[in-house]
Amino acid sequence: MKTDSIFYRLFQEVPSIFFELIGNPPETANIYQFSSVEIKQTAFRIDGVFLPTQDTNNPIYFVEVQFQPDADIYSRVISEIFLYLRQNKSKHTWQGVIIYASRSIDTGNIKDCHEFFSSQRLTRIYLDELGEVASLPIGIATMKLIIENEDTAITTARELINRTKQAVNLQLQQQQLLALIETILVYKFPQMSREEIEAMFGLNELKQTRVYQEAREEGEQEGKQKAKLEAVPKLLALGLTVEQIAQALDLDVIQVQQIAQQTPPNE
Repeated sequence: MKTDSIFYRLFQEVPSIFFELIGNPPETANIYQFSSVEIKQTAFRIDGVFLPTQDTNNPIYFVEVQFQPDADIYSRVISEIFLYLRQNKSKHTWQGVIIYASRSIDTGNIKDCHEFFSSQRLTRIYLDELGEVASLPIGIATMKLIIENEDTAITTARELINRTKQAVNLQLQQQQLLALIETILVYKFPQMSREEIEAMFGLNELKQTRVYQEAREEGEQEGKQKAKLEAVPKLLALGLTVEQIAQALDLDVIQVQQIAQQTPPNE
């Protein structure tokens, strides 16, 4: 299972799950922006970074998802974090969170970095020790579905889908969580098609709802808009003016000007 991509999507679409996982109020997600960060001039990539969107005392959260044993994980994570901090000159403090499927996978050597754990700069979370799915918040329960074995995943998924459908306070997140559950099931049962999974778990009715259709249309529009914005630097490099690009891509001139100001002259 491509766990990295699933966790990235979880935190990207429903960031409140992460803050529930580390014991913070879900509303904390409102002042953070999540991304995956590649550190320049190295082969390092940080799985996820939650950056405060306001100039507050809130820390940066670095997230590492680890589903394979790695004796060097802690020296690597600390190196990535400090290289990031050096390159970005952040004024915020920081915390690191390493998410494991189980404690048995945690083979990292903490000999040279135990101070980071004693000071709680680094925190380890073992998904299989979070408790029973039925007693967990829906977001965290969705995360735990990733590590369920095939024998229990079907029952767990059905219970989780029913809980999600009945939740009246999730609004659009309800549709996002159902879509994420479907994606997890697709990875867990590769012998089944997405259509079979939708029928088996009653997810096909989801696609007929007005909210789902609106969410899908909104996502498609966001994708088109992103593609237009990504095309701006290339058109600038070809010598087109800001006004010509705005007209050709049906964008506001101000949007194009902002991208032009951020684009190096030789790009």
